[in-house]
Amino acid sequence: MDYRAFFDRSIQNLKTEGRYRNFANLERLAGQFPKALFHDTSGISREVTIWCSNDYLGMGQNPKVLNAMHDAINKCGAGAGGTRNISGTTKYIVDLESSLADLHHKEAALVFPSGYTANEGALSTITKLLPDCHVFSDDLNHASMIHGIRDGKSTKHIYKHNDLNHLEDLLKAAPTHAPKLIAFESVYSMEGDIAPIKDICDLADKYNAMTYLDEVHAVGVYGPRGGGVAEERGLMDRIDMIEGTFGKAYGLMGGFITGNASIIDAVRSYSGNFIFTTALPPVLCAGALASVEYLKTSSVERDIVKANSKLLKYKLNTIGLSYLPGDSHIVPLMIGDSTCCKAITDWLLHEYNIYVQPINYPTVPKGTERMRLTATAVHTEVHINELVSSLWKLWTENHELMNARVA
Repeated sequence: MDYRAFFDRSIQNLKTEGRYRNFANLERLAGQFPKALFHDTSGISREVTIWCSNDYLGMGQNPKVLNAMHDAINKCGAGAGGTRNISGTTKYIVDLESSLADLHHKEAALVFPSGYTANEGALSTITKLLPDCHVFSDDLNHASMIHGIRDGKSTKHIYKHNDLNHLEDLLKAAPTHAPKLIAFESVYSMEGDIAPIKDICDLADKYNAMTYLDEVHAVGVYGPRGGGVAEERGLMDRIDMIEGTFGKAYGLMGGFITGNASIIDAVRSYSGNFIFTTALPPVLCAGALASVEYLKTSSVERDIVKANSKLLKYKLNTIGLSYLPGDSHIVPLMIGDSTCCKAITDWLLHEYNIYVQPINYPTVPKGTERMRLTATAVHTEVHINELVSSLWKLWTENHELMNARVA
């Protein structure tokens, strides 16, 4: 077999379908977010505005975060020294877990190297340990949740996105005495909508199911202390396990779970994803701790995100561009064709110095391709006006071409 030719064809297939992913070479500019330097393949650099960042609150450049990280790296050096069970359980990571447990009013927390490994490790471990467990998973749950549930090898039921009637039908049909777990997200990042958390908790109580809530796109942004949508709605005490990340609103890297002490200890003791992975280094834990603690008391950044998201949606409405009308801070601008989506984002980058990554299959279903726009706390009204004006120019000047591509 000609292995190289096989993989060349595989890549060419992606390019033909308009799904090949080009990664922009970006250099973020601390103190100037959402500005960054874009380095093109010819070696020329120019300033661009990022419109698809998950650093929702601009904490990646917050002085308290940066100072904490400088202090930690000066004290402890660069690495963690190993896995948590060998040499990587530093004071920084212990303090961070204590802060996270306090954030969600839970007994314990456990930090992972990423949000992906947190979901994968926690869900696979819990569902393996529970005998004959039945898992009920939202149709649009993140790949990390799907991976964890699959690895747990439990009986899986997929309910239609945010469809309470379908979820109840599945719960009702499951064996009465079997352990049950409902896994769902608060903010769905590709749809921009929010789960009916209270109603799901009501069903969990009715059918004696555990609840596992992914709050990765919500922690920091929602709630009086940044605990997420469950905190904002007064529902944290009804959630058995909450999962989050430092890689989005907290501006860093890493993931975590919180819950009662016995569940967290079980994941710590049984999860291969946790046991055999090098721990987060002190520098990242120090930054994450500073970010979490800062956002427990500061609502300034949250208020700006909400105002900017509202303004962006209003401006898009005024020019008649279609986006999914969710209640969150995320604005999915619908395109509906992979080639067209890639063309628009390329035009924005090369003609208007605006960077947005196209969202194509398999991240979203074919025919629902989109641009996922995030108006962060460091965007201004000037930035919003520039984006909307550029989109309007592209739409009016290339209307026939875009229609032809979508058709």
